[in-house]
Amino acid sequence: MTQTDSPLGTAPVGKLVLQLAIPAMLAQFVNILYSVVDRMYVGHIAGAGDAALAGVGVCAPVVTMITAIGALIGFGGGPLMSIRMGRRDMDGARQIITNSFYLLLALSVLATVPLLIFKRQILFAFGCSEVLWDYAQAYFTTYVSGTVFALLSYGLNQITMSQGFSGTAMRSVMLGAAVNIALDPVFIFALHMGVRGAALATVLSQACSTVYILRFLFSGRAAVRITRQSVNFGWMRRIVQVGLSPALIIALDNVLLISINVMLRKYGGADSDMLIACAAIMQSFMLVITMPLGGITAGTQSILGYNYGACDEKRVMKAFRCIVLLCLVFCGIMFLLAQTVSGAFVKIFTKDPAYIDMAAYMIRTYSLGVLGLTIQYPFVDGMTGMGLVKWGLTFSMIRKGIFLVSVFVLPPIFGATAVMFSEPLSDVVGAVCSGCAAIFILPKLVRKQCCKQSEECVLP
Repeated sequence: MTQTDSPLGTAPVGKLVLQLAIPAMLAQFVNILYSVVDRMYVGHIAGAGDAALAGVGVCAPVVTMITAIGALIGFGGGPLMSIRMGRRDMDGARQIITNSFYLLLALSVLATVPLLIFKRQILFAFGCSEVLWDYAQAYFTTYVSGTVFALLSYGLNQITMSQGFSGTAMRSVMLGAAVNIALDPVFIFALHMGVRGAALATVLSQACSTVYILRFLFSGRAAVRITRQSVNFGWMRRIVQVGLSPALIIALDNVLLISINVMLRKYGGADSDMLIACAAIMQSFMLVITMPLGGITAGTQSILGYNYGACDEKRVMKAFRCIVLLCLVFCGIMFLLAQTVSGAFVKIFTKDPAYIDMAAYMIRTYSLGVLGLTIQYPFVDGMTGMGLVKWGLTFSMIRKGIFLVSVFVLPPIFGATAVMFSEPLSDVVGAVCSGCAAIFILPKLVRKQCCKQSEECVLP
């Protein structure tokens, strides 16, 4: 395979960004339905909707943690594979994807067992109460039992996008979402399974996505197939090293979700259960912003990784500028929607006026700094896509560190709901830091890391 075999190295950059980013963004919009549809139906369970919604919200960090494990392999193997494709090392690319598959299978077992054993301790650490326990543990147990499907569908979809097949990844996610939407009302209401039915519908939908993407990656349609390879611990170590940055970023998002619930529980008084339920609705809205935005930057990582591997500095920098512009348009639209239609969004989940007012306030406040993500996401994910993981991790840690400090400082001074200002504060400061790095550091990094003497590439 030569460099000209792939449009990643030859197609017009602006057109290529749109071709890969739009399907990936749409796939994440559809993927949001996994959580939003679950919470929407759960919130309307007769006589228990608000408590059930809060119980599911307590489980959100677990879902995020499982996603982080999938990201460890998907965002580790994907960029490495893209770079090898750019270097025309197809044997290395096949070894990477196959060992990524092995890792996903192994980690699914290692994650499932301890989560099920220590579920009570985990859920109460995440802000659960005795009132919420029955709902939280029912959702938790069922969802965690299907961890293998969650990991395979997430990790392998990212690897598929890294080959330039964003459309295939989108169809995989859409299949799962359609199954989830169809099964939710059947399991929750018709079969009277409640929150357990919501979790079961999600697990089965992820299983469908997994089957679809595995059929593709084992077929000749994939640019790089999963083939029979021996276990290579060297490749596995490198996959984990590259994927550690995005996995830590997502895992820290988990810590942030937990810290919000803990502070709402501590300072919310008699309203703490209501505040946690409203925070679950707010988090659902934020997924509508962050997951498609992450789809844009993850879907275009293959462009950056491939051309970095091919030592094409101009295409790397042009692609980065196009990605930032696309993110700016998206974030601008979502900011306006957050400030104007948040109340209508909340009504999808609950009809209680007090819940509607509080959740809408949380959405408007939490999203004040959304425009700052325009530069933060492309920079962090772009560095990861090129294998420059320490830079992406550093600037992500700056933003999350500010968030974590704010979470524990603001509520004792200004009250429980002041925790919502932690996100805009961290978004604005993080954007300033990442913006300065993108202007003054990124071009030098690409030039230095991408090529040395006589245009010879430095592989990560």
